[in-house]
Amino acid sequence: MSISGGYVGVGRTAAVAALVVTGFGLAACGDEEGKDDAAGKVTVVYEDEAVKPENRQAVEVIRKSRVLERTADWVNASVALPHDMVVKVTDKVPPGVTDAVTQPDGRTIFVPPAFLTQVEGVVGDVVKTVKRPALFPEDKFNKADLTALATQFVLGHEMGHALQRQLALPNLGLEEDAADGFASFYTVNEIGPDPSLAAAMVFDELARKEGELTLEGFSSDHPVTQQRVFNFLCSLDGKDPKKFDGPLVGAGYLPRTRAPLCPQSWAALDYGWWTQLEPHFSRKFKGQGDKRQEAARARLIAETKAFAEKLDEIRSGQ
Repeated sequence: MSISGGYVGVGRTAAVAALVVTGFGLAACGDEEGKDDAAGKVTVVYEDEAVKPENRQAVEVIRKSRVLERTADWVNASVALPHDMVVKVTDKVPPGVTDAVTQPDGRTIFVPPAFLTQVEGVVGDVVKTVKRPALFPEDKFNKADLTALATQFVLGHEMGHALQRQLALPNLGLEEDAADGFASFYTVNEIGPDPSLAAAMVFDELARKEGELTLEGFSSDHPVTQQRVFNFLCSLDGKDPKKFDGPLVGAGYLPRTRAPLCPQSWAALDYGWWTQLEPHFSRKFKGQGDKRQEAARARLIAETKAFAEKLDEIRSGQ
């Protein structure tokens, strides 16, 4: 069983989702006054009776960590959704689903326990064979914590899909790129570096297991797996280069040719997602959300100016 197909292959449904947006009634939440009164809520449901025995251990790890609930709580506090959304942890999934996957209407995210067991298996290989990055906490470099943190990033990706579909958000590129961007945007801003680092380690291990790239891999709407690793690390580094350049760039995890692009790239991603969400902020979050969007815009302007000033130096050094 491959770990690809949902979180890695969910883009196969993106074209269908685009065609049926109007049929699902996706729209902004309406005028500001009273929009929270009809706002949908995100709930996490563990369908215990539909979890196969061999997957119960991995499910219990995720349940105890509450990483799914933490993501749901942030969306509920920040965004007024037009419809309810349920994150279902169940082995009873639609035909062909093997990974975490978002339905085209953005109202259901499936997190198959079999997928969680696969993630746990990959993490087990990481713990056994990979030297812990100095930036990653020693007390979290174990199968349970790494599985939970990587799953938190994966749910961030699926939540990106769900928000795009429920809110009919416009994309300037592939939806999969935007979903990866939301995973970084949410976890780096709200949780810290650990989910990005965990996801990078898991995806690096996956890339090694994939071996030589196939035509399907090159033609996928997802970036190549190893490229996603560097994207995750670039977003993290770009958030705070003074803090992360040493342990990421200096230690060789993020190439020096990529690192100079990361501050402006992160600033654009951060401002982009705050701007996408701004019309849909909940009433309670609007004041805080508007301030964060304004701060993100100011940083994007500053980083773009700084990038322009260093561009000749960057080009000549490559």
